[in-house]
Amino acid sequence: MQSSLLPHMLHGCDYNPDQWLDRPDILEEDIQYMKKAGINCVSLGIFAWAALEPEEGVYTFGWLGEIIENLHQNGIVTFLATPSGARPVWMAKKYPEVLRTGSDLVRGEMGDRHNHCYTSPVYREKVYAVNKKLAETFGSHPAVKLWHLSNEYGGECFCPLCVAAFRRWLETKYQTVNAVNDAWWTRFWSHTYTDWSQIDPPLTRGEHCTQGLKLDWMRFVTAQTVDFMTWEKKAVRDGGSSLPVTANFMGFYDGLNYSKFAPLLDVVSWDSYPSWHSDAETDAGVAVHTAASHDLMRSILPDKPWLLMESTPSCTNWQPVSKVKRPGMHMLSSMQAVAHGSDSVQYFQWRKSRGSCEKFHGAVVSHDRRSDTRVFGDVAGLGKRLASLDALIGSVPRPQAAVLYDRENDWAIKGSAGPRNAGMGYQETVVRHYQALWQMGIGCDLPDMEADLSRYAFIAAPMLYMQRAGIAEKLRRFVENGGVLVGTCFSGLVDENDLCFLSDAPNGLVDVFGVRAEEFSGLYDNEFNHTIWSDRCYAMSSIIELVRPEGASVLAAFENDFYRGEPSLTVNHYGKGKAYYIAGGAGLPLLSDLYAQLADELNLPRALDAELPEGVTAQTRMKGDRTFVVAQNYQQYPARIHLHTPIRDLETGEEVSLLELSPYGVRVLEK
Repeated sequence: MQSSLLPHMLHGCDYNPDQWLDRPDILEEDIQYMKKAGINCVSLGIFAWAALEPEEGVYTFGWLGEIIENLHQNGIVTFLATPSGARPVWMAKKYPEVLRTGSDLVRGEMGDRHNHCYTSPVYREKVYAVNKKLAETFGSHPAVKLWHLSNEYGGECFCPLCVAAFRRWLETKYQTVNAVNDAWWTRFWSHTYTDWSQIDPPLTRGEHCTQGLKLDWMRFVTAQTVDFMTWEKKAVRDGGSSLPVTANFMGFYDGLNYSKFAPLLDVVSWDSYPSWHSDAETDAGVAVHTAASHDLMRSILPDKPWLLMESTPSCTNWQPVSKVKRPGMHMLSSMQAVAHGSDSVQYFQWRKSRGSCEKFHGAVVSHDRRSDTRVFGDVAGLGKRLASLDALIGSVPRPQAAVLYDRENDWAIKGSAGPRNAGMGYQETVVRHYQALWQMGIGCDLPDMEADLSRYAFIAAPMLYMQRAGIAEKLRRFVENGGVLVGTCFSGLVDENDLCFLSDAPNGLVDVFGVRAEEFSGLYDNEFNHTIWSDRCYAMSSIIELVRPEGASVLAAFENDFYRGEPSLTVNHYGKGKAYYIAGGAGLPLLSDLYAQLADELNLPRALDAELPEGVTAQTRMKGDRTFVVAQNYQQYPARIHLHTPIRDLETGEEVSLLELSPYGVRVLEK
């Protein structure tokens, strides 16, 4: 596909006219209000299956055609969804096999959404039929620009069909039952299998102590979901449509390994719902995790712009406490996505439903049907601003730094059974390493172990517990060729099946790091060890590791307990590069100071040539010889930044040496 879907920034929403087909006055009002708010695209038909096929084999597409054409005549394009995210009642009642079975082996009843079985031949047949018919009918309409496949793929099914498919998947992967026994170490507790029919997935009342089984089950769930998405894509292709496809993902959602979907996608999209104005952390803290989520999703297809498919213009209704956005936050949070490479800002939802469980979820238009509200004004203001930013279309971040995050490693750590069953904090650790770069305005990818790592100058690989996809050799080559690597405790311990290596840790990287990890110990939540580096004392938490230098230089040592004097931070020269090893759970202060030093040594590009105040960051997007910078202030007070190198405000043309940001302010600049 081209670098971007359209020559303009997309400003859109999930639109559900099927809920209002008996109210032509509201449908007419929608068009008027969309134009007033600067809406130029909608995602259409996401949960409309009952309106599209009210009876089996009876398709009623007329209303959809009228909506698409009316939108088109008013300059609004359509992302057309396949309706598989929620099947109609008639299907569930006539074909109960389409409903999922839980890990307790009880089949669900009709209700909710996303409770369909991806393996069911009946469900696949019905999905294929409606998808193909949609493609035949609308695939060549000039207003339809993108296929939105299903909605937020996720979940697992334990029905007999899925269990049989799981066994077939295992047989294809391992060939023999004995190979499964070896990979899963089933001789432990005498759990050895002698026939494929004996293998069950991890059931509520079944096997939970065989980590290899749990890992392969999650891999199978991902593979089966990818296969189902492939089936959906085939249907629209068989219907004659060659339009690009996307599927809206969910950031750090741990039910699927999203990187496996990359070959099917023309563009990545995801649904972002941060808990702004939380009582648990600052808005800057929320911004860090949101930024990491943006970059995690972008890293699936790192050389292309992506789409913010869903966000809320005000609040959600499903978080423990749903807060509306304070003045300025809608603009800032939306522009944050743009800063990290999105060519769109889109909302769930356009108009609030009258009933059911999302009737109080934020929307552009509320139940009062007014366009003079604060929320509508915020949306219209953003629409006007996005319309002036066409120069950014097709530009992408090009980071030279990466923090390795691997979903399968996450699954493995959660099931590792020690040393901290109270929570190993892998994701939190990754985000903390990311934050140390984010707060300096240094762009960062979050690739997994299967990614090409040669494009980076700096890689942090925290808690690399599991090694798969040849990652040890990749990191070895990376350092050997001049890269700087930071590794941490709890690394290089198991293979892809969670079998411990019978070698020194970190496996295959002892000579690269120049240290050998001998043993590790968990710390209680409020327990700390300390280390002194560069005359500053830092707290270390969660895990402490005893390491033996094998060529590395010791930069710092632990201060407490019997670890006193043992290495806490080391560096080793290997080939043309360097490898640092942190032997404990490093906090943000240590990572910030270490990464600032390494960034200067490597000359990692910062978005702004300045020291950034707390809560302020900036990100870059590049296209050709143009570099754009989006500066953001997540504080409730103004920020003033003295720039060492002046920069031009893209929107005003002003040359700026003193960059001023209002509370929750954001500015778009060009170097």
